[in-house]
Amino acid sequence: IGAVDCDVIMIRKRVLRFYIRVKGNHSHVCSCSVPSDKVLKRISEDNEDTAVAKKLKTDDSIEDEKKYPKKKVVLLIAYSGKGYYGMQRNPGNSQFRTIEDDLVTALVKSGCIPQEHCDDMKKMSFQRCARTDKGVSAAGQVVSLKVRLVDDIIEKINQHLPLQIRVLGLKRVTQGFNSKNNCDARTYSYTLPTVAFASKDYDTEKAAAFRLSPETLENVNRLFALYKGTHNFHNFTSQKASCDPSARRYITQMSCGKPFICSDNEFVEITVRGQSFMMHQIRKMIGLVIAVVKGYATDNVMERSWGKEKVDVPKAPGLGLVLERVHFDRYNKRFGGDGLHEQLEWDKEEAAIQAFKEAHIYPTIVETECQEGSMISWMATLPIHDFKATATGSQGNEDQKLVYQIEYLF
Repeated sequence: IGAVDCDVIMIRKRVLRFYIRVKGNHSHVCSCSVPSDKVLKRISEDNEDTAVAKKLKTDDSIEDEKKYPKKKVVLLIAYSGKGYYGMQRNPGNSQFRTIEDDLVTALVKSGCIPQEHCDDMKKMSFQRCARTDKGVSAAGQVVSLKVRLVDDIIEKINQHLPLQIRVLGLKRVTQGFNSKNNCDARTYSYTLPTVAFASKDYDTEKAAAFRLSPETLENVNRLFALYKGTHNFHNFTSQKASCDPSARRYITQMSCGKPFICSDNEFVEITVRGQSFMMHQIRKMIGLVIAVVKGYATDNVMERSWGKEKVDVPKAPGLGLVLERVHFDRYNKRFGGDGLHEQLEWDKEEAAIQAFKEAHIYPTIVETECQEGSMISWMATLPIHDFKATATGSQGNEDQKLVYQIEYLF
């Protein structure tokens, strides 16, 4: 063998050893059984296939971008929260299905966002107005994101969503718009059976027969009116100290409407509007008023709850809570009349919103309450709470609270 031939063989062997190292598959590629010229040919073919695939993918992406350029929009969404673990997506926890899990899947299947954005929602600048809790519904949730404006976009998204989640509207917004940060206020409703305001001695076996008196309704609204204004709500959420500035929240409206009959039971709807709310805040605000009306606590517990001491505030069930609408007053004033962007109002969609509530939200609340009695079950836990104790006193009564819990469970 000549010197040149030896050099060629050595080069081929080195290439072969490098290929084996890269592929990491010694069992299928063996230096003694695979000719080196075939290995070199295979490497060349693999590189060509990869290059072609990348080119096709790039060409398709460019074509999609040209035909359907990404634009910043807001989506008006309504959903029934039953069976879901809240609004916000929790990547890596697929067993806890959320509204956003199904929404993102529908956005990908409808061609509004690319598959690679599915696992990283920051890539589409996604933001929601409110993180509703487990089981909580919404009639006017708004999310902002960048999407490809495909033809018949709302219809295509809804095709891939369950019936209990609907996209009801879409509007273009400014590139810097953030649905959470640009939201000035949020309005919630809470529907509950009026037996929640019966005295603590009332026989809950006769819940369907209870009717709320005008005097009790007036007292309920008097107590709700105390929430108006700015207060320190550190006792109405978890892991907030009294000195935490973020615990101060501004409430503009809270009232209880007139009773109505549904499925032979009497219900009322409570409405509350505020700048923003913390986790469980509304449910605890309602829970504390119920405790006062029923006679478990006195009126002054509300003033005490806004002070520095720790107050044991009960949390009403999540079933009746609904995010009704979100408000963008400042955005509308600045951009709503610029000739390029619409005001973020949903008057045209109001009929669809009401139809969804009557078809999916109200029946779920009423039927679940009548069948499962979540409010009545929760009312039975009110004796567990010690409304008179301070933080120190409450710690001293833990044994007594445990006795109440055991008696309730068994």
